[in-house]
Amino acid sequence: MELIRVIESILFSSPKPISPKLFRKKLPEFPSEDIEKALHELVHEYKELQRSFEVVEVAGGYQMRTKIDYREWARRFVKERDVSLTKSVLETLSIVAYKQPVAKKEIDTIRGVDSVRAIKQLLERRLIEIAGRDGDAGKRLVFRTTDKFLETYGLKSLEDLPTLKEIELLEK
Repeated sequence: MELIRVIESILFSSPKPISPKLFRKKLPEFPSEDIEKALHELVHEYKELQRSFEVVEVAGGYQMRTKIDYREWARRFVKERDVSLTKSVLETLSIVAYKQPVAKKEIDTIRGVDSVRAIKQLLERRLIEIAGRDGDAGKRLVFRTTDKFLETYGLKSLEDLPTLKEIELLEK
């Protein structure tokens, strides 16, 4: 059986990204190098085919997704989870994404208002998580984004977040 097709069938049937580590664990009959090579070939193959879906690296794993150009068509048939967030929740999420690990007090200072409700919503949606406690007196909780955040926003890693310069260019 061809490994690339095995991986393709797994990605097709999985609703979540699958990490190379999980592929290695669940497919011990295939060498690690072959798994990595097959994943990269699959990503390239789907780009070359110019299909309406693609294999992308996201949240530390790989996932089969509908290309953005066809998302509206697919929505007519498949109900997506509602990820719409209010402005205040998005603001809080942005602060956590760019400043992590970050304490509530710092989030409040940046926003100028209490952020407890926004933080609770983000924790409930599993877009952020408690990352531990800071070194300051009182040992306040600090927050960071999760793999679900990366998956939801189609990011391989936090390095894929737009820079301040890129954001400023969008405003022009």
